Formats: sequence, structure tokens, C-alpha cells
Amino acid sequence: MSKADIQALPSLYAKTALYAKKAGFSGVHIHAGHGFLLSQFLSPLFNKRTDQYGGSIQNRSQIILDIINEVRAKVGKDFPIGIRINATDQLEGGLTEQESLSVIAQLNDTSLDLIDISGGTYFPGAKSSSENTVKGAYFFNFAKQAKQITNIPLMLTGGIKTKDEALSILSSGAADLIGLARVMVLEPSLPNYWLSDVNTNPVFPIFDSRPAGGITAWYTMRLKALSENKEDTFNMDLESAIRLYEERDKIRSLKWKKYFNLNS
Repeated sequence: MSKADIQALPSLYAKTALYAKKAGFSGVHIHAGHGFLLSQFLSPLFNKRTDQYGGSIQNRSQIILDIINEVRAKVGKDFPIGIRINATDQLEGGLTEQESLSVIAQLNDTSLDLIDISGGTYFPGAKSSSENTVKGAYFFNFAKQAKQITNIPLMLTGGIKTKDEALSILSSGAADLIGLARVMVLEPSLPNYWLSDVNTNPVFPIFDSRPAGGITAWYTMRLKALSENKEDTFNMDLESAIRLYEERDKIRSLKWKKYFNLNS
């Protein structure tokens, strides 16, 4: 990206946030995790720039701080703004926990209303957070450290599967909110059950084999089934999920290339 490309980002994010506000959304969440654009700015594995947007973690964070400030200026002081960042990229040479803590210290001086801690990167060959062997919340220990350096409410996302786990994290003080993702793909009404004191926890599928990327593909295809009201009949093995996932992306790639007039 040219410097002009980068310096155009804050106004683009701010314009989008204002659209969300006018459309009636109750807040916006800036995505700076999981290997997407802002995550790549933070990660030394991807960010090889030698100008003011590369090098030190302070420089790599600058565009995110600029975006937050511009979004706040557009949406006003009372409209909630959150951000998702990685505790770690989980890639060799990627963003480390120590660097991420440095980012959180910088975010503490902004007008953010929420910091959502997650981790991992969508990158060919990368192991997803959900495919590791950690039991319980993946980034609990990191959240405890982050809590010591920021006054902004923290949300912890990743690996939280039961109501008891969620309550335990909240009572520990490591986080102020719980982010639920795949557990809600299995049971979208789960928060309502928990708030009604129905201590129901979804049963997670067990697979005989776990090919790389299979778990992510399976949950993606279940999301698709939910969107079509077909979750009650959803029954798919990982190999089928991967095949359909890849076929879907090939079709999307052709559409995007045609739309943006790309030949390669």
C-alpha cells in the first residue's frame, strides 16, 4: 500500500461506522485480528514497511489509533466503539503476546469502549485456535495480564463452551464480557437459555480424524445451514465440509475477479 492508501483508511472506516449508526446499529467493532488488514499492520511477519507505519510496535499500531480517532470524530462520544485484536498471531515471527500488551497499553489512551481479545490467523497452513489442545478459554492468562494495563472493558473470546466457564472467567476479574462464537453456531439461543437459568451446554461434535482446516470448514458450513434454516438436518463429515468450503471459495473468487476486472 502507498502512504496515500494508508492515510485514506481512517476516513473510510469512519464513513462506514457512520453508515452503521444511521442504519440503527448500537455500536461498531473494528477488526484488527485474525490476519485481516489491520492485524497485518500489527504483525511483524506481514508488516515489512520501513516508514512510519512499520518497524516498532508503536509504528505498526499507528494506523489503528488514527482509525479509532477518526471513527470517534464521526460517530460522536456516546456511540460505542470496540476493537478485536489478537493476543498472538500463533505464527512463527508473528505478533507476540508482549507486543499485543503494548498495543493494549496504547489503546487505553483512546476513546474505545471495548477491547475484544482473540487470537490466531486465517493464513494457509496456519493452525486455528480451535484446533489446539488448550482446554477452556484460549487466551485467559493473556486477558489477566491485559486487565492490569487498561481501564477499558475487556471481552474474552475463544474456547468458552459452558455457562460455568463463562461465570468463572467473569468472577475471576480477567474479563468483563464473554465472547461466544462456535458454541452459538451449535445453539444460537444459548444466551437466552443461560440468562433464563437453564444450564444447557451444547454437545460438541466428535470427529475420528481432524484434517487441517476441517474444523473451521465444518463450522462455516453449519453457519450456511443456519442461514438457510437447515440446521436440523445438517449432518456433515469434515472431508465433505472441506470440499464444499473450497468449492464455495472458488466460485466466490471467480465472482470477485470478474467484479474487480482481475484476470489473475
